[in-house]
Amino acid sequence: MSKSLSIAVALAVALSSASAAFAAAPCRDAKGKFIKCPPAAAAKPTKCKDAKGKFAKCGTPGAKPV
Repeated sequence: MSKSLSIAVALAVALSSASAAFAAAPCRDAKGKFIKCPPAAAAKPTKCKDAKGKFAKCGTPGAKPV
């Protein structure tokens, strides 16, 4: 019983260290050196069109996002 418990603990430690390395990967260059992380991309504004195909303010009746 204790052998299976130790295997489970070892597996959990291995998975947690692997996920930590993956999380730091975007802030490293190809050689593994730390670099400044790129800024997050700005969200694009949502555009909507009415039933006739003309641009309309989102939230008006009949307007659907494109």
